[in-house]
Amino acid sequence: MYRRAYVLLIGVASVMGLIAVVMAVTLGRRLADPEGFLGPAWVRLPMLILGAFLLDMLPRTLWISRFHPKKMPQLIRERIRDHWTRERMTLVVMGVVCFYITYVSYRNIKSFLPFVRPDTYFDRELHLVDRALFAGHEPAVLLHNLLGTGISAHFLSTIYLWFLPLVPLALTAWLIWTKNISHGYWFATSQCIAWTLGTASYYMLPTLGPGFEYPFLFHELPDTGSGQLMDGLIYGRQTVMYSGQLGEVQSVAGFASLHTAITLLVAMMAQATLKWKPLHWLLWVNFAVTVVATIYFGWHYVADDIAGIVIAFVAYYLGGIASGQKFERHGLGSHPTTTTSKIPVDAD
Repeated sequence: MYRRAYVLLIGVASVMGLIAVVMAVTLGRRLADPEGFLGPAWVRLPMLILGAFLLDMLPRTLWISRFHPKKMPQLIRERIRDHWTRERMTLVVMGVVCFYITYVSYRNIKSFLPFVRPDTYFDRELHLVDRALFAGHEPAVLLHNLLGTGISAHFLSTIYLWFLPLVPLALTAWLIWTKNISHGYWFATSQCIAWTLGTASYYMLPTLGPGFEYPFLFHELPDTGSGQLMDGLIYGRQTVMYSGQLGEVQSVAGFASLHTAITLLVAMMAQATLKWKPLHWLLWVNFAVTVVATIYFGWHYVADDIAGIVIAFVAYYLGGIASGQKFERHGLGSHPTTTTSKIPVDAD
């Protein structure tokens, strides 16, 4: 007997972690923990899991008890008994730990790209493809002319930067509150697959992105959070490559667009596993606006976004198969192989 969801989730995280370690040793670099504000991993992981537990328990307990202290212990016990079962705890721990390993490995492997493939970039080729697709015009400039460079730039920047909190918030939501445990494994596994495929794409076709390679196309844009982030990435790249400073990461790599991949993946997961239609529309609009923002600010070429869409679909279906989903012939819906909270189990 084996559980495909367990095997794939742990396997992806293990492979990513191993590759990151081997590359660091081979290149003489130091593995960096880019989100190290909570301290080392052995401190942060328990804190993240505890945070997920408290995020579920505290608001609910305070709301139902109407802040009446005597009612709180009973509500907490009921919630733990009914919701925080062994299966739920296994899902949360595995999901958080495996995603954390995958994501940190992704950041490090991405950072090693300039040392593995120095001076090998395909920006010129993808830029020519963009111009060919738009009849000799620059797609970013066309968007600037169409949408303007005033309030629209700030709106697009806000949506683009919303991606940063969206990733952990979406993962936490599916791990904690999904009614069917298999959907939680589906989401976590698909996320890890998407970040892994994105990492591989950076090495298959290295690019910097139009904003880095052709900055003159974006001089008319106002000062936005997106622009500040791009400036910070340029500085970080120079620090890692030329100062010899270890323990830092550079995060410049264009192909494929993981902003596109992850926002599409979240929208598809919501469409398949959640019933609230306004949320479906909100996430689909978020995906569409994010794609526009990637071109508008010069983060990506059109080919990057197309590759991101492919990554999302591959991750969606592989994660679904591993977690026991049976897909409908048409559309994004699925039917789990179990109606209970248990993960589908395959027998050899």
